Amino acid sequence: MVLKIRDIEMNNPVVLAPMAGVSNPAFRLIAKEFGAGLVCAEMVSDKAILHENEKSMRMLYVDEREKPLSLQIFGGDQETMAGAAEVVDQHTNADIIDINMGCPVPKITKCDAGAKWLLDPDKIYQMVKAAVSAVDKPVTVKMRMGWDDEHILAVENAQAIEAAGGEGVAVHGRTRVQMYEGVANWDILKEVKDSVNIPVIGNGDVSTPQDARAMLDTTGVDGVMIGRAALGDPWMFYRTVQYLETGKLVEEEPTPKEKMDVCIVHMDRLIELKGEDVAVREMRKHVAWYLKGMHGGSKVRGRVNELNTRDEVAETLYNFVGSTEAPSMA
Repeated sequence: MVLKIRDIEMNNPVVLAPMAGVSNPAFRLIAKEFGAGLVCAEMVSDKAILHENEKSMRMLYVDEREKPLSLQIFGGDQETMAGAAEVVDQHTNADIIDINMGCPVPKITKCDAGAKWLLDPDKIYQMVKAAVSAVDKPVTVKMRMGWDDEHILAVENAQAIEAAGGEGVAVHGRTRVQMYEGVANWDILKEVKDSVNIPVIGNGDVSTPQDARAMLDTTGVDGVMIGRAALGDPWMFYRTVQYLETGKLVEEEPTPKEKMDVCIVHMDRLIELKGEDVAVREMRKHVAWYLKGMHGGSKVRGRVNELNTRDEVAETLYNFVGSTEAPSMA
């Protein structure tokens, strides 16, 4: 199966989701090394880009090894959206510019950004059209199926994106009100796929390779987006790609030592990006995810949360897997 956006062809249809605070170059590169066909960066504010906010500009960094890659922007104003898209187009080596209209967080929706767009297909058309007109790179959109159960405009919104020149759409099968609770509606993914001619990527409740296969088969989408299932488990990308390509499940689980090896690589890359102080604090949540399911992991997690240096964290994690011969995996 091939996922293709304009002339950008992915090796496979498996996509890393753009998760805020997670999908930075350190994690994206790991996802790519484990097989993801396309990686998507965490969202960056259009106004912050135009104001050349130092932190936001650093978030536009793309390692060549990550490509093909999609950089995501968000905002609520047509002019600033187009301006930020132009900066990404001309001053980054991203392959695709993605617009966020799915973020459910109140501080984003209160700014008429993220999921707030889902209520107005006309605004979606205008915003996407403005961005498309300002750039040469392909523009895509990530959205949710609707605002709430009474306002599910996924088909109309996807058609507006296509009409405005958008060249792909990722659809999360939950409403804004659902946040990340409940069950994702895959039927809406099929409805969207049947209503547009641009590539559609499905998102929501892909927790196993079998889920990915089922989503592709039942909805007809062109790609599957994996987010939370890969936290602390980038092997999910490898298992999924292998299953889609061969039909065979990779039964062998990574050892605790192998998990800690990847965790340390993740931390070292984050340190290169953000410095030791910031990176070690930011890694605390990732360590918790890498430790998930290991017997005694919660105690180690508590210890790591008190540490401030790279070497202390690495020593603590390696001592744990070295002293625990065979941690039981959930």
